Amino acid sequence: MKKFLDEDFLLQTKTARTLYHEYAKDMPIIDYHNHLPPDQILGDKVFGNITQVWLYGDHYKWRAMRTNGINERFCTGDATDYEKFEKWAETVPYTLRNPLYHWTHLELQRYFGIQDVLSPATAKQIYDDCTAKIQSPEYSVRNLLGKMNVEVVCTTDDPLDTLEFHQAYHKDTSAKIKMLPAFRPDKFILIENPNFSTFVQKLGTIVNMEINSYEALLKALRTRADFFASNGCQLCDHGLEQIYAADFTPEQADSAFKKAISGKGVSAEEAIIFKSAILHALGVMYHELGWTQQFHLGALRNNNTRALRILGPDTGWDSIGDYSQAVSLSKFLGRLDEYNQLAKTIIYNLNPADNEVIATMIGNFNDGSIAGKVQFGSGWWFLDQKDGMEKQINALSNMGLLSRFIGMLTDSRSFLSFPRHEYFRRILCNILGNDIENGEIPNDIKWTGQIVQNICYNNAKDYFGF
Repeated sequence: MKKFLDEDFLLQTKTARTLYHEYAKDMPIIDYHNHLPPDQILGDKVFGNITQVWLYGDHYKWRAMRTNGINERFCTGDATDYEKFEKWAETVPYTLRNPLYHWTHLELQRYFGIQDVLSPATAKQIYDDCTAKIQSPEYSVRNLLGKMNVEVVCTTDDPLDTLEFHQAYHKDTSAKIKMLPAFRPDKFILIENPNFSTFVQKLGTIVNMEINSYEALLKALRTRADFFASNGCQLCDHGLEQIYAADFTPEQADSAFKKAISGKGVSAEEAIIFKSAILHALGVMYHELGWTQQFHLGALRNNNTRALRILGPDTGWDSIGDYSQAVSLSKFLGRLDEYNQLAKTIIYNLNPADNEVIATMIGNFNDGSIAGKVQFGSGWWFLDQKDGMEKQINALSNMGLLSRFIGMLTDSRSFLSFPRHEYFRRILCNILGNDIENGEIPNDIKWTGQIVQNICYNNAKDYFGF
């Protein structure tokens, strides 16, 4: 019987172990999409205890705790940090076969050298041991990133952001890790949002112009995108239910925009037309800027209206949606490609039923200009676990070129989430190692090892030009 989480965790064959330990393990990390707070990276924050770095803002853990019957006071409420940690330790034994069980113990091992399983019996000792370390300068956020061999992080930033923390960090000669912003303008796409006109007003103030038309909105967003580009931005990101690609005219988009900013409601048809128009315009802009566009598709957000009212968004009440993706995605990408205006594109899928849809869709627009121009992104959110990663890898392998895949990212707000790259790398090496031992691919360790290293690091470095 194998020991839990030993050095060969998830590696079922000798070849898989060779691929991981000799090729994947020591590759640097390019984390090209996450939600890390740039001010904490700039300030090289030192946390006060393990709860602050581990449980604050982690809606994955909160969902599990609620399901385990833990009162909200111990998730987002006013319980002490140790009480919250105790309740998480009480929940962990019940997360068997949930990826949280693996992540929890990987993080305890990799950052703190703790081999014990977290439970009520071990909670106090683990809390004390971790907190003693996390309070030391050696566990500042930059050192936490350094422990995982992180080379680049791309944060996710509002067009209204000043980027002051990125600017100051860029001037810090002691900074060893590259931190770059990424442009996320969704609040200017989702016209039905009751705060849409407020967002537009704030944008107008920042760019010092009156935004009273659709054309003015596009001009203002381009101004902000140019500002982001001047501060090292090379990527945008969108978190949408689905791609919008209805037929539109600029006049129709302008009419819908003017209704929205005047306080009048827009119809569902008007909203789709506006969202389709602005998404296309942004796509053209990304191509002009030489950026990579990212689309995270398929989340059904804020399902619990009572919790949304009390706690706000991003607190653990989202799920997989079952939206239709293929037709609109094809139309959106095709419109841009027709006039050679399609930027490098990464499409992340949240519904596993659509894996093959996305895996085949990317092949329609890979035009030979660069390797892997249109990517099927790694499993994310509910799918960044063993089964989800395996399914994404298999769909991409069967219908595209796994060898050109740009690999894993954390998509996380936590500085302790980077063992997810190790998790992915072990799963990747296990799949390829098993294929070799089954005689399904040649026993060429050197070449397969090169493919592994490319997926883990080299492909992303070449793709983004970091």
